[in-house]
Amino acid sequence: MKREGGAVFHLYCSEVNPNKLPVRELFMCAHDNISGEAKRSMDIDSLRKKIDSLDSKIVQIINERARMAGRIGQMKAKSNDTIYKPHREQEVYNHAMKNNSGPLPDTALTAVFREIMSGCIALEKPVQVAYLGPEGTFTHWAAKSQFGDSVAYCAVASLEDVFEEVQRQRADYGVVPVENSTEGGIRETLALFLDSDLKVCAEIIYEIHHSLMSECSIKEIERIYSKGPVFGQTRRWLNKNMPGVKLVEAESTSAAAEKAASEPRAAAIGFEALAPSYGLKVVARNIQDKMHNVTRFFVLGHQFSEPTGNDKTAILCSVVDRVGALHDMLKSFKEANVNMTKIESFPSQSQAWDYYFFIDFVGHPQDDKIKKALNEMKKNCDVFRVLGAFPCSVTG
Repeated sequence: MKREGGAVFHLYCSEVNPNKLPVRELFMCAHDNISGEAKRSMDIDSLRKKIDSLDSKIVQIINERARMAGRIGQMKAKSNDTIYKPHREQEVYNHAMKNNSGPLPDTALTAVFREIMSGCIALEKPVQVAYLGPEGTFTHWAAKSQFGDSVAYCAVASLEDVFEEVQRQRADYGVVPVENSTEGGIRETLALFLDSDLKVCAEIIYEIHHSLMSECSIKEIERIYSKGPVFGQTRRWLNKNMPGVKLVEAESTSAAAEKAASEPRAAAIGFEALAPSYGLKVVARNIQDKMHNVTRFFVLGHQFSEPTGNDKTAILCSVVDRVGALHDMLKSFKEANVNMTKIESFPSQSQAWDYYFFIDFVGHPQDDKIKKALNEMKKNCDVFRVLGAFPCSVTG
């Protein structure tokens, strides 16, 4: 038995002690390892206790901040002032980033402060945000990226309904897509501004990643559902990878996912977070033709945002019918040294060959040089409306 035990011990030592250290030294090494592990465990426990203490202080500070925000909300209510202030939100983000010495990146800090402000807004007053539904559309996610998880969201069936909900004050704010980096301006949205006196009070720049989702394999797919603009943003990928597959337009990417889930050999293109909600699998990711596929959204309200020093103004106009009218209107930007960031034309729905122009530029209508430029522009326009003024997006 001793021999067998000795053989076993020798075998064990040969496995754990390939360098053939003396037995006493081997046990000392094992003791040191155990002591080192115990010390590391104690160090981790000590650090976790410090984190717990910091978390307690953070909770106290956040709630103290919320109480102060609540007091501000009461003052706003007395003066009938709006709760959501994009210019103030921008100030909070800028202050946080200015004081950020790491290791957290600015994007992480802004996400934290977005949820803190969302909770504080909800304490001041229940806020309702309308968006093009159903739940899970890109507009829904863009709205959440702006307002956070603590406000109420109202999904509606069309862009026109978003305008209607805000106009009739059934919703406090609305979120609508206005421009995509691949497809350009969304004319349906721009045209709705012609018959609305709502104001643009914020912009959202949201990166769009498209995925192909289905219950079957990619080789079995016979038809694909999605919105028209989404097909436009994935055209090259579809031509290369899905030739001959039928493309069917749906009202939204969520509606497309619902169709794909209910029909055999069908698929949908949209945000991959939709897949589990409809029992679909993601069969291809990031199929957009441009890797940096960005959509710009406007937040609709009843007032312009106040100036921050880093703002944009959006206008809608049509020029008078005379030679050089468009040139004379645009010349106002150069003479006032104003940086125009976008101009896009779209046809009038009431008169053939009449066009409107959507323009935005850096500055705020309260700036002296912007006032001067706007006054000069009006002289060359039949229709002239300032749609909104808002802080330049943090992510834009």
